[in-house]
Amino acid sequence: MPYTLSPLEETYDLSIETLDELQGRAEVADRWILNFGPQHPATHTTLRLVLELDGERIVRATPHIGYLHSGFEKLGEHHNFNQYVCTTSRMDYVGPIVNNIAWHHAVESLLDIDLTPRCKVIRTILGELGRIQNHLLCVGAAALDLGAFTGFLYGFNEREHIYDIMDFIAGQRFHPDYTRVGGLKNDLPCEKTFIEMVTNFTDKRMPKAIGDIETLLNTNRIFIDRVEGVGIISEEEATAWSLTGPLARASGVKRDIRKAEPYLCFADNWDGQGAKPVEFQIPIATSGDCLARYHVRLEEIKQSCDIIRQLIYNIPSGSVDALPSSGIQMPPKEQVYNSIQGTIQQFELVMPNRGWTSPVGEVYSAIEGPNGEYGYFVVADGGPCAWRCATRPCSFINFQTFAKMFEGHQLADLVAVLGSLNIIAAELDR
Repeated sequence: MPYTLSPLEETYDLSIETLDELQGRAEVADRWILNFGPQHPATHTTLRLVLELDGERIVRATPHIGYLHSGFEKLGEHHNFNQYVCTTSRMDYVGPIVNNIAWHHAVESLLDIDLTPRCKVIRTILGELGRIQNHLLCVGAAALDLGAFTGFLYGFNEREHIYDIMDFIAGQRFHPDYTRVGGLKNDLPCEKTFIEMVTNFTDKRMPKAIGDIETLLNTNRIFIDRVEGVGIISEEEATAWSLTGPLARASGVKRDIRKAEPYLCFADNWDGQGAKPVEFQIPIATSGDCLARYHVRLEEIKQSCDIIRQLIYNIPSGSVDALPSSGIQMPPKEQVYNSIQGTIQQFELVMPNRGWTSPVGEVYSAIEGPNGEYGYFVVADGGPCAWRCATRPCSFINFQTFAKMFEGHQLADLVAVLGSLNIIAAELDR
């Protein structure tokens, strides 16, 4: 039965108050205040909720951010367009390669650079691996928060194989920082090995892992009772709150940037020779609760595997650099070490106040990240760095619905809703 507000509660001012003001008001109204986090395991030491409770029911939830502020956006004004990629992967660090792709997608829109077909295919494959990487942690951690530790292992074990792939191509596991303006840090070290690693993951490991997760959770009475009908957001509310990604699609919003504003291999004629976009389905649910968000993410993992299968055996030959002679791309290391031209080009690009320049203008460009629309707004003044850099982080937009989802639910429902949102604190504070 939904929890309804009493006349006393309807008179509450919805502005954010201090803890003392909340405590004083709670004492008058026979309420009590509970700090949930940042020490609680479900908040991962970076989220804090001030809850106003009426017994076991949450009358009001006030989220507090600011526990992981790193000045990410400000750094974009001091690092050039290639250097800043190392900062972007620290935002949504659960699927960092997606951040790299989103950042350079915006910069390439500013500079009007069209990537080579080979680069587009490799970026598309890596972007979908990043989506799987993100969803596996979300589904696994959501199960863990509700007591299903085995479900967490099913998801987390497979993420290690994605890290192995990133380590193979970029030399780093956790923060690959693999993209560059107009291309990639380097071409695939060995295309055959890359194909073997990816196909082993998508065709052998993932079907079994998804099957194990579904067997454990889909008909688990305890899990279903904890997430069904909890944290509901309607389609109208999802649209009004500007939700995107799995949260919006679990509420019936039929939008995916890969279809609405196609990019990379999702666009028609992506190779310049009439190539058709990759085919995939957009999972849509209507109930808008935690269970729907769980099912949408699982189906998106399956769709991402199918996208990768369409591309992995059809990686075009050629260069991964769009404009190798323009001076925009960093030269290959063998040229830096063995030729004066490569050394000079490297020097010109990395030294402050030197190197290539950008046009004066501004651009906003976004891709479909694991948690929704992930975009960058870049203002350029002609220099090698952004004059202003701002990001549209999915978690910050999604977190605003937190209080709405909680009110009227029991305290035990809190971790279920929190796990279904997949909040990454570095995107909140930036």
